[in-house]
Amino acid sequence: MDATGSRPPEERSQTPMIRLSGVGKTYPDGTEAVQALDLEIGRGELVCLVGPSGCGKSTTLKMINRLIEPTTGTIEIDGEDVTRQDPVKLRRGIGYVIQQVGLFPHQKIVTNVMTVPLLYGESKSVARDRANELLDLVGLDPATYGDRYPHQLSGGQRQRVGVARALAANPPVLLMDEPFGAVDPIVRVRLQDEFLRLQRELGKTVVFVTHDIDEAVRMGDRVAVFAVGGRLAQYATPAELLGRPADEFVADFVGSTRGLRRLAVTRIDPAHLEPLDGISVGDLGAAIDVDSSLEEALAVLMAEDKPVVGVKRGAQFVGVLTPNGIHQALRASLAG
Repeated sequence: MDATGSRPPEERSQTPMIRLSGVGKTYPDGTEAVQALDLEIGRGELVCLVGPSGCGKSTTLKMINRLIEPTTGTIEIDGEDVTRQDPVKLRRGIGYVIQQVGLFPHQKIVTNVMTVPLLYGESKSVARDRANELLDLVGLDPATYGDRYPHQLSGGQRQRVGVARALAANPPVLLMDEPFGAVDPIVRVRLQDEFLRLQRELGKTVVFVTHDIDEAVRMGDRVAVFAVGGRLAQYATPAELLGRPADEFVADFVGSTRGLRRLAVTRIDPAHLEPLDGISVGDLGAAIDVDSSLEEALAVLMAEDKPVVGVKRGAQFVGVLTPNGIHQALRASLAG
C-alpha cells in the first residue's frame, strides 16, 4: 500500500470489494450503534444486512459511503481506505438508493436520471442517452415515462427510477437502504425479481439493508444478521442461516418457519434427481425447470398428488425429483 492508502491493481483484484475491520460507531451521548464490526463482501456479491430496529444496519450502510463517520476501525472499498478519500468524490462513485427515493419533484424523469452523468461533466446528449438506456434497463420505456414527473408514477415505478439514477455513474458498489419497503407486497416481489435480474446482468457489488428476513434470504448471496446494540450475530449464506442459526437470537429472528424458508432458497441439484427408468413421461404430470427451487418442486408434487415430479432442462427431461431427493438437497445445502 502506498502513502495514499491505495493498493496496486494486481493486489486489489484479490481483495474483497468491501472490507470493514473493527468498525464501530459510538455517539457523543454514549450510545453504541455498531460494535467492532468485521465484514467482507466479495466482488459482485449481494449482501443483505438485516435485523430489528436500532440494530445498526443502516448506520453500517451509511458508514460505507461516509454519510456517517465511523468512530473506530477501517473501511476499504476495492482495497482503498475510504477515510482517506474526499467524501463527495467517494459518494459520487457509489450508487445509493433509499426507501423514499428522493427524486427531484419538479424535474422530468429523464432529467432526474441525467443528474449524475451531468455532475461528471458529460454532455447533455450523452447524459440523455445514458438515462434512456438505464430507464429501459429497469423496465421503464423512456418514450413513455421519460417526460413524466415523479408524481405521475406509481411508488414502484419511482423506485425503479431511483435504481436507474443510482446506476447512472456505472458505480462498482451499490448501497440500498430498505429500497422496496414503502410499496405494497405484490409490487415489492416484482421489484425484487427485477433487481435480481439486473444484478445477474450487471454484476454490481450490492449492500442491501432490510428489516424483512424473507426479503433478506430471497435477495442475498449472504446475509448479515445484526442484534440490538450493533452486534453482528451471524454472517452466512441463506441456507446456512436458516439451517444452522448461530444462537438463540438468530433462531428467534429467522422464525419457527425457517425450515420452510429453506425450501425457497435451495435450488434443485441434478445430483439429487433419479432416472426416468420405468416411469412414463405421461405419468409425470406437470414438469419443472432444473433451475427451480425446492419450494416450487414441492408445490408441484402436492398439486399433482404424484410421488415424483419431472425435471427438465429446456425441452429435455433430465430426471425426476422425489421427496427423498428434496431431503438430500436440503442436507447437501448445509454440507456445502
